[in-house]
Amino acid sequence: MTEADFWSLVTRTEPQQSEQQCHDALKDKLTPLDDGSLAAFDKIFGQQMRRSYNWDIWGAAYIITGCDSDYAFAEFRGFILSLGEQWYNKVIADPDCLGDIEFWPTKDDSAYPFIEDYDLIAGQLYEDRTGDELPFIPSGQHTPQGKKFSTKKKDLRKNYPKLSARFPF
Repeated sequence: MTEADFWSLVTRTEPQQSEQQCHDALKDKLTPLDDGSLAAFDKIFGQQMRRSYNWDIWGAAYIITGCDSDYAFAEFRGFILSLGEQWYNKVIADPDCLGDIEFWPTKDDSAYPFIEDYDLIAGQLYEDRTGDELPFIPSGQHTPQGKKFSTKKKDLRKNYPKLSARFPF
């Protein structure tokens, strides 16, 4: 499993692809892989999830959706992984760039940048096949990296100008 293989598997095919469509597409792509490839995929997925476990990205999720739980933030990070390598790296460098995304998946007419259990698909397939679990690798440290974002509106507008304009609060 190379990094290129990983990104070809997790990247959504359409910008507005729903949470369920992304989940099902990844499951379909992972199903034919052998056990070693599933384990390698899961390891890379975990590494990328840890890479995005920082307060700046959580601040972006907060503006877009009011994201206020670790669980929802994991689902949000699954979403940014589904954007593909180029977007993912841009978000890591500057979370406010999410304000440049033209089309968002929606739910109830609101942006819905979450993919539930995206990080668990490989492990579930592996366990179903082998009866064994993949090694547990947490998707983040005890707390996100960096300094916690301020929820004050003026600070959010200052630190996330594109997102604040796109998703007014």
